[in-house]
Amino acid sequence: MSNGNLPKTNDLVIRLFNERLSLQVSKSALFVFFMLVVSNVILMALSLTQGAYDMALSDVWEMLVSPFSSSQMTVIVWEFRIPRILVAALVGSMLALSGALLQGVTRNGLADPALIGISQGAGLAVVAISILYPQEASVWRPWVALLGAILVAGVIQFLSWGEKNGGTIRFILIGIGLAAFISSITSVLMTYGQIDRAMSALTWLSGSLNLASWEHVRILLLAVVVLLPITLILSRSFSTLQMGESTAIGLGVSTSVLRTLLMILAVGFAALATASVGPLGFVGLIAPHVARRVAHSGVGMHLLISAAVGAFIVTLADMLGRNAFAPTQISAGLVTSIIGVPFFVMLLLRARVKA
Repeated sequence: MSNGNLPKTNDLVIRLFNERLSLQVSKSALFVFFMLVVSNVILMALSLTQGAYDMALSDVWEMLVSPFSSSQMTVIVWEFRIPRILVAALVGSMLALSGALLQGVTRNGLADPALIGISQGAGLAVVAISILYPQEASVWRPWVALLGAILVAGVIQFLSWGEKNGGTIRFILIGIGLAAFISSITSVLMTYGQIDRAMSALTWLSGSLNLASWEHVRILLLAVVVLLPITLILSRSFSTLQMGESTAIGLGVSTSVLRTLLMILAVGFAALATASVGPLGFVGLIAPHVARRVAHSGVGMHLLISAAVGAFIVTLADMLGRNAFAPTQISAGLVTSIIGVPFFVMLLLRARVKA
């Protein structure tokens, strides 16, 4: 067929490693992703100017290009605002990726790490070590959170194991019930723990970014650098899983191994994000749905767009929480819950109409 007879396509084909790796990306989805990245940069710049001390954008720029200045405002920008904004963006993207993976694996649009108990498992583990062993909490928090999230995910998967048609619904329902049970245990620890340790854990449980630091930025950035490429590598096999179990098996995909790997990635994203700032509800639920609405794309690009949307949501929630009732600050977790509850109700009503 001559080039003049080739059908026009809106896709961009990227070939790497002597065409051993070939990616087909929708140009419209790529444009949406680029615009979301630009929107995140603009929002982060705006957030830098907001706070107890408002600054002009030009002043912030001068402090960014002169990081070693000893002025008070430069210290505030570099030691407090920049780490907080970067942590918000990284946590939002990781929770969004976790939600997108869970929704794909369970084939249920209501799956969310904070809704089905994974974030609560990480939260219980962190609260337990914070109250029982406060000296080791800062060092072991990420690993304890990961262990708690993995244990809860394993319990949910085991209890929901059953026939294919009911497995995903059972997964969600068992997760919601287990989340409530874990939350009650967390409340017991908070009630009978020492008051200073309980108050420290309560601040963390509210999903606050007040204690965000460069150490959190390094841990989260390392997690994204390691886990995101693995997720994108598995995205092609993940896309076959969306076509159905039999189709994926027919294409040579080991569905049980793939589901396990994707679940581990989802739990890892959620656990490390939760360990850094505490539970942030509904981010993993909202971001993948918004990503589907703004662009139709393959699985890999959908994950990237979801991550960009999640970063935007948490950064915006943190900025609103800091400034809406200043000088009183509202945690980002409370803001995301206020946004997420009506969104969750809307999804339930849509699911009921479709049924």
